Amino acid sequence: MNFRNSLNTALRALTVNRSRSVLTILGIVIGITAIILVLSIGQGAQGLIMQEIQGVGPRNISIVPGRNVNSPSAIAASFLTNSLTINDLKALQQKINVPTLSAISPVETTIFPVSAGSQTYQATIDGVAPSMQQIINISLTQGYFFTNSDVTDASHVAVIGHKVETNLFGNQSALGKRIMFDNQTFVVVGVVGANGSSVFTNPDQTVFIPWSTMQNYILGIKYFHRIIAEADSVQNINRTVNDITLTLRSDHNITDPTKDDFTIQTQVNLANTVSIITTALTLLLTGVTGISLIVGGVGIMNIMLVSVTERTREIGLRKALGATDRAILMQFLLEAVLLTGIGGIIGIALGTFFSAIIAIAIVHFSGLNWQFSFPYMGAVIGIVVSAVIGLVFGIYPARQAARKSPMEALRYE
Repeated sequence: MNFRNSLNTALRALTVNRSRSVLTILGIVIGITAIILVLSIGQGAQGLIMQEIQGVGPRNISIVPGRNVNSPSAIAASFLTNSLTINDLKALQQKINVPTLSAISPVETTIFPVSAGSQTYQATIDGVAPSMQQIINISLTQGYFFTNSDVTDASHVAVIGHKVETNLFGNQSALGKRIMFDNQTFVVVGVVGANGSSVFTNPDQTVFIPWSTMQNYILGIKYFHRIIAEADSVQNINRTVNDITLTLRSDHNITDPTKDDFTIQTQVNLANTVSIITTALTLLLTGVTGISLIVGGVGIMNIMLVSVTERTREIGLRKALGATDRAILMQFLLEAVLLTGIGGIIGIALGTFFSAIIAIAIVHFSGLNWQFSFPYMGAVIGIVVSAVIGLVFGIYPARQAARKSPMEALRYE
């Protein structure tokens, strides 16, 4: 029997037992669907983060306390590190130290419910310098961004985001009105225009106040969570980073680079770090979901063994009519490969469908610029893995069928 005849026979056998075939491939379908979902969501998340990193500003440089701040736990720990102080800020502001610096601002962040009258809104509170408006390109629709005099005086003034204004004051202007959080009252001097959601910062949902006010009246600290700087050109980023590094080492009396108590990140190395983290997480989740493929393969082997037992007389009859062991082996092996291959195709289709639905839902409900991404390599791997699983887990049942004696098989009841 040639390959075409074996394929036709295998297809007929599968169509005769449709319910069994559907149940058999269910594990493969679930596994491939999960893999496509994970890969698609991982690529979409990585693409979104990369867009946000590039959108923040290619000239921006982030200075964070602590070393090697490349993991969520390290980032959280950096908020408790007091290695960046006002002395560092003053040293970096001196043109002789960092001549290619165009703007710099400390950043201190917390979250509080902000109230105005009977209305309350959970907002991010950022203590910054006026130069933060330039660094992250904030545009105001009303009022002004607070001044350096407000920082010097630790004034209780605030610039609020568009969503903060809408939730607290409705259609009324917030300019000149008072808001309250942490038992402190602030006068609104500016309102940020609608900027849209962002992965790293969302001015729409933020209240900006002078960093000195944040330190003295809100957090009660004398250090910065981070410092954001801007180079005067993309070409001067490396020079700026080098000057910042040398200035901070001098200010901290550090002579051994391995003892640095700060980390400097540019958009390029931040993008590389994010890419490594998201890729590792995607691979980890893919490996976890891939376990279901092994479970599906074991299920296929079990069902195929049951099928071999139920079709013993068929096997004996075919052998009596001249079918060789190789033909019987080929038929049952093709059935297993076809089952897993079809399951793989269905899984890819379902995974693509659900990924697209999730992408649409994220855009609709969160407003993020999430792009649906079809993992072509994942689809190819899914088909190949499905076929390999069918081949591996189908060999034993196929060999059992091929080894049956035609005389014993014909007498089987």
